Amino acid sequence: MRMRLWAAALLVGIGAGAIAAQTPAQPQSPDQGMKMGKPAPPAGPLKITFGDKSSEWTAATLAALPHKTVAVYNEHAKVNQSYSGVELIDLLKPLGVPEKPRGKDFRLYLVAEGSDGYQVVYSIGEVTPDVHDGTVMVADALEGKPIGETGPLQLVLTGEKRPARWVRNLVAIRVRSAE
Repeated sequence: MRMRLWAAALLVGIGAGAIAAQTPAQPQSPDQGMKMGKPAPPAGPLKITFGDKSSEWTAATLAALPHKTVAVYNEHAKVNQSYSGVELIDLLKPLGVPEKPRGKDFRLYLVAEGSDGYQVVYSIGEVTPDVHDGTVMVADALEGKPIGETGPLQLVLTGEKRPARWVRNLVAIRVRSAE
């Protein structure tokens, strides 16, 4: 059993590396301190799936939920920024994703994707406050205003040295299991 879990963790790690190797990071807008590349395709609604359950979110539907504001240092912009949004776990719980994972729950991981095809991987432990001190949120505001060309929704994580796993123009989050 331990070998199986180790192999699953290795596969997830290899998959994360393959995703990073296949999908180069798209730069954010100049107003966030990054060089602008080709603009990302417009974002549609955010679709979150877990098994046979799914939900869709837009900036308007997300605005109705309780928000949290976080201060982060954007290493690319060399500036402190303030994002507001909804903690990701609050969008996952109604689909059956455990907010306090135990045992086999730790095989769950998430693939978040932007409209430009950029993908990142998070473990379930990283998105649950029960396990991790960082906050993973679906942000809809930057400095108190709707997110501009890198929005309308952006996945933001506190506690990392640089915003490499932030996803702009967030359109999909798929919860999967490393079986």
